[in-house]
Amino acid sequence: MEDKNTIKNKIKDYCIITLGVLLVVVGVYFFKFPNNFSIGGVTGIAIILSNLFNNSISSGTIVLVLNIILLIFAYVFIGKSFGNKTVYGSLLLSISLKLLEIIIPLEAPLTNEPMLELFFAVILPAVGAAILFNIGSSTGGTDVLAMLLKKYTNIDIGRALLITDFFLTIATFFVFDLTTGFLSILGLLFKSTLVDVVIENLNLNKYFTIICRNPKPICTFITNKLNRSATVFDAKGAFTDQDKKIILTVMSRAQAVQLRTFIKETDPEAFLLITNTSEIIGRGFRGLS
Repeated sequence: MEDKNTIKNKIKDYCIITLGVLLVVVGVYFFKFPNNFSIGGVTGIAIILSNLFNNSISSGTIVLVLNIILLIFAYVFIGKSFGNKTVYGSLLLSISLKLLEIIIPLEAPLTNEPMLELFFAVILPAVGAAILFNIGSSTGGTDVLAMLLKKYTNIDIGRALLITDFFLTIATFFVFDLTTGFLSILGLLFKSTLVDVVIENLNLNKYFTIICRNPKPICTFITNKLNRSATVFDAKGAFTDQDKKIILTVMSRAQAVQLRTFIKETDPEAFLLITNTSEIIGRGFRGLS
């Protein structure tokens, strides 16, 4: 039997996955599909194939079919190790896109501003994908393909997927028109950096180096009030030749504001170095795996 905390964490994870997928769905359906922005992935393939079939098969239908096929392949060749979260994200994306086609059919883009639409077509799916990647999930599609390639080939997965996205974007010039092609290339350039930027900001914490004479009040505040830990070691001032203590600690941005205020009030002579950091591995932060 799973304990209450485990169940609670699972419910929380699936709520976050739902939010992330819905952001992707809104960006893809309302901004990417109507403008034919083929920026890679299964949705990019769907846009091109739908046009090649003279729109007799909708993009949403193609996404649903492709994702189901990829999930079946993953179950057969990888097993269940690729995760229930990815299955849930993939199916939720596919079904949501198909339902939107039935409930809110779109005949044309929402606005006459392609650059504005490109912005939302890139940023909403990028933020959604970053939220999913951050908790070990995805919307399936090319991510499942990457898992299959990783297991059975020696191909550099990141490079292979980037090349695939590039060729899908280039195909836009031949399937649609120059404007759509150039906008799709611009979208691909944005997409290639935006997900990493969003993930980094989601994990952003503050790293404190505090140089002071009396570390006890500060450490007590960190451990008792902020429920964090710290490391203290000896130091000596190069200019004053006085004995000092250095406190190292990491915490969230909200906690950092509290600590900075506390130090300013209780030890105004303390010297603080505060640095942004997102790669923290250890207890209280990310696991070693």
